[in-house]
Amino acid sequence: MTDTLRPRDLQGGEQSYFRKGKAIAQTGRSKLQNQRAGLNNQILKAMRMRAGAENLLRATNNSKVREQVLLELSYVNSNLQVLKEELERLNISVEVYQHTEQTASIPLIPLGLKETKDVDFTTAIKDFILEHYSEDGADYENELADLMDLRQACRTPSRDEAGLEMLVSYFQQLGFLENRFFPSSRNMGILFTWYDSFTGVPMSQSNISLEKASILFNMAALYTQIGTRCNRQTKNGLGEAVTMFLKAAGVLSYLKETFTHTPSYDMSPAMLGALIKMFLAEAHECYFEKLILAGVQNEFCTLVKMAQEAAKVSEVYLQVFNAMNQAPIKENVPYSWTVMVQVKSEHYKALAHYFAAIILIDHQLMPHDDEDKQEKALSQLYDHIPEGMTAMKILKEKQLRTLLGKAHLSKAIVCHEEALRLSNLCSQLKQIDVLQEMLSAFHKRALLKDSIYKKEDDFLGILVAPDIVSKTEFKAETIPPPLSRVKVIDFFHRLGPLSVFSAKQRWTAPRRVLLTLEDGEVGFVLKGDCPVQITSLDPLCPAAGAGVREGDYIVAVEDKDCKWCSINEVMDMLKGINEEGKEIKVISIQDQTSSLHNKSATYSVGMQKTYSLVCLTMDDDKNPKTQKATKKLSFLSWGFRNRQKAASTLCLPSATAAKPQSSRLFLSPYDSRACDSAMY
Repeated sequence: MTDTLRPRDLQGGEQSYFRKGKAIAQTGRSKLQNQRAGLNNQILKAMRMRAGAENLLRATNNSKVREQVLLELSYVNSNLQVLKEELERLNISVEVYQHTEQTASIPLIPLGLKETKDVDFTTAIKDFILEHYSEDGADYENELADLMDLRQACRTPSRDEAGLEMLVSYFQQLGFLENRFFPSSRNMGILFTWYDSFTGVPMSQSNISLEKASILFNMAALYTQIGTRCNRQTKNGLGEAVTMFLKAAGVLSYLKETFTHTPSYDMSPAMLGALIKMFLAEAHECYFEKLILAGVQNEFCTLVKMAQEAAKVSEVYLQVFNAMNQAPIKENVPYSWTVMVQVKSEHYKALAHYFAAIILIDHQLMPHDDEDKQEKALSQLYDHIPEGMTAMKILKEKQLRTLLGKAHLSKAIVCHEEALRLSNLCSQLKQIDVLQEMLSAFHKRALLKDSIYKKEDDFLGILVAPDIVSKTEFKAETIPPPLSRVKVIDFFHRLGPLSVFSAKQRWTAPRRVLLTLEDGEVGFVLKGDCPVQITSLDPLCPAAGAGVREGDYIVAVEDKDCKWCSINEVMDMLKGINEEGKEIKVISIQDQTSSLHNKSATYSVGMQKTYSLVCLTMDDDKNPKTQKATKKLSFLSWGFRNRQKAASTLCLPSATAAKPQSSRLFLSPYDSRACDSAMY
């Protein structure tokens, strides 16, 4: 387990926060988040104005007032539409999200981070620590400051592994916080506010699940931004991009399956489903680019494979478009995204037909070629071959091959023109120069190829190119989020083990008990580990009379905290109990106190008062070499179904032995007949 990731250590972040004098390093990423935050605030203000105007419109019957309100309402709606369009522009900003040297690739679609308002944990958590854990909340100032710094730093994480680790560490801290400070039975008074990533609409809840779900969403968004920033001019860069998009889809799948009834629409099941499809499609696209990066070998079966791979990319993008074009996703997802996936579907369909045209026009069956292999590959290229043709006939007759190849080339040109038309209809895509240049370049290449083989006596439209069967060797499987990879320590570790000291448990306040001896014994058994629990309590021993109860946990010995101490460490701390005794602090779990008394069978009236204690005795001989430790066997065995769970025991010299001047408590080996293990 590594040390907790603290904001002050995350120098790779977009903003480096320090506890004293926060030094904010503005970069392109943080500036973009600040712009989005400003737009979110303006959208919120406009929505409030619209709600007020609509309420006034419903409440008044005055015609002049209604006319003035309607005029004001139209202005507010227009302003709100402009703000949402500006937010959409930021969400698809090529300058910020794409690779700086990306000049020969169609841009990928990244997911923007969700923006949030500041949250102050200090007062609520301090009060809860005092009320629930009976400790002074002021002692946890440093932990609260670390928590606040970490949350603030997570608003603008760096676009790299350090940023991802920071989000994962905060998500894990939220799990600790939820268990320690957020009981299901009460409201903590902490309000979490997050803005919808697409519309800017704010959503506020006191449920910490909103915070956890939003951090997961931002984790997926960061994966996509890293993916779009990869250098797609290298195989390693494209391979990394594929992995990033698969991880983004994996995080969103986990979010969709784990968190239900999310109030923000960008995290609704329908929207998450569409986003998962989109990122899997982008992984397919990067995989295809990796295949053709070094050029495509001018070989028959290789070209068939490339045609089917391109058809697969077109198919998955068409599925994304159909998902985004459904209500109510259509009204919430950016319009430019819907057009972009449609453009890519047409573009890759054009590439598939272009490869098919090259196969048929530029290749002919040679004597040394594998005739059966080419026939099989060509027959698998189509789901149906045009009437009157067979795969072998197409391979052997040059005129027929050329005719079908020209049909594919014409289809490719039509698809390229449709992609250009769609991109020009969207003002956002029209401004992306690299997209327009790439689409135009592929279109011109198809036109040039067509001009070489085009003849005046060609009868266009006689033969329609059949659809190409999509096929791929790429397995688009989502990668689950690595939530266990980053190990962190709970900020509020000092409160004690989470298995006991959680918001679900209710205890009494710590009670001070003076622990003394009777007949050389303390009268109880210790079991468990971190924290140590008292069991097998003799109701007639001094400890019970002083206030110790069956099932109590020891939390301190002589004001030294021992919530995280093992049973051996607690026994060492209790050594040296003399006539003055030692003071311990114990707590009782309220919900379990009665049941523990009922289940334990540590004492029975009329039976000898002996217990399953490892009794340590010392001979009254003052010579240390002659002192021997003897053990009493366990007589009290009822109430324990498994003797191996008998715990280690504290005991002092027996009553029959003369007491030495300075008794010393020590741990002797366990009797195998009493128990096989020291602790569990």
